[in-house]
Amino acid sequence: MTRIILASGSAHRQALLRNAGIAFEAIASDFDERALEAPLARSGANGEDIAQVLAEAKASDVSQRHADALVIGADQTLTLGSERLHKPAGMEEARRQLLALSGRTHRLASAVVLAHNGAPLWRHVETADITFRALTPPQIGRYLARAGADALTSVGCYQIEGPGLQLMERVEGDFFTIVGLPMLPLIRELRAQGALDD
Repeated sequence: MTRIILASGSAHRQALLRNAGIAFEAIASDFDERALEAPLARSGANGEDIAQVLAEAKASDVSQRHADALVIGADQTLTLGSERLHKPAGMEEARRQLLALSGRTHRLASAVVLAHNGAPLWRHVETADITFRALTPPQIGRYLARAGADALTSVGCYQIEGPGLQLMERVEGDFFTIVGLPMLPLIRELRAQGALDD
């Protein structure tokens, strides 16, 4: 059977693969994502393009060190108007992000890339638009107290599979895209590559 590696330390992405019954190893890429992203953002690249470039860089990086494996790289961007948000560094930044998202619609772009022998084989990007309900500072404070450190593990400070769902007014897009790994296209491609049993 084909060896599958997820080039990510994300517990959320690992759980998606595990829950789908896919045998894999998790080996995170260690390149500097922000250093690669900065010139792309300055050039005017959109969130989908940035997510795809970062996912490909992760997959290729790990694939070069594990040439025998089929490597899954994934990345996600959050765009709010013309601004791109990242995982918050602490609770104060999380509070500011949630205030900025309050009552507005943002776009998540989730990219997935398969690589083998250091080269990409397949790329895919999906998007989801999420509208937050209007939130007051006390509501945000209560949410962050309830979510705790989990709020710092994802861009936008929420997990749709947890209490973050209560922040949302409307969701347009696929659940897996929001979590950060478009699973159905990925499973189809893994099957096409002969990496999964029928």
